[in-house]
Amino acid sequence: MAQSEMGSKEKTSSFMVQVNSIGIPISDPPTPPPQRSVFLAQLILKISAIFFTLCSISVIITSNQSIILFGIQFEASYAYSSSLKFLFGANAVVCVFSVLSMISVYLLRRSGLKLRDHFFIFLHDMVMMVLMVSGCAAATAIGYVAKHGQEDMTWHSICGYVHKFCHKMIISMVFSYLTFFAYLALTIISAHGLAFPSPSTSTSGH
Repeated sequence: MAQSEMGSKEKTSSFMVQVNSIGIPISDPPTPPPQRSVFLAQLILKISAIFFTLCSISVIITSNQSIILFGIQFEASYAYSSSLKFLFGANAVVCVFSVLSMISVYLLRRSGLKLRDHFFIFLHDMVMMVLMVSGCAAATAIGYVAKHGQEDMTWHSICGYVHKFCHKMIISMVFSYLTFFAYLALTIISAHGLAFPSPSTSTSGH
């Protein structure tokens, strides 16, 4: 018995020597990516996006400020700016779709993710990222004008009169940019899952 084991070991070692001698590299089989860690990262990022959007929405809603200037009452509100309304709408849409996508990904993961599921997840994350950065860009542009004015267009700064409103809008934009970065990370993760599917991913259902 011992002689047969020794003989098999000698054959194995001689075979490895022959393989190495002809230049065929020997390497360990690739290990599948940690799917549980990827799913946990996606879950944390989606929950973070929901939290950031809710914070941004709540700050926008409570940002209204009334002042009396030259005996006339003025009110600063996000409802008077199409850019700020767009930011509000973008946060609301991203918040709702984040909740729905989180539930969908959880259910799909239980039944087994297919390759086309990875594509739809990537598409969703990319659309949410683009929508969020569009809202941030629009609000940033109007916010810059509100804070610094535009002398060429004779637009004066209003933040010197409505400090509370401008301060809250800055906080709202910070939360919105955090949502954008969360979805940027989600898009990268989704693209990686689409480009390098795990061996357990089913390709049926095309």
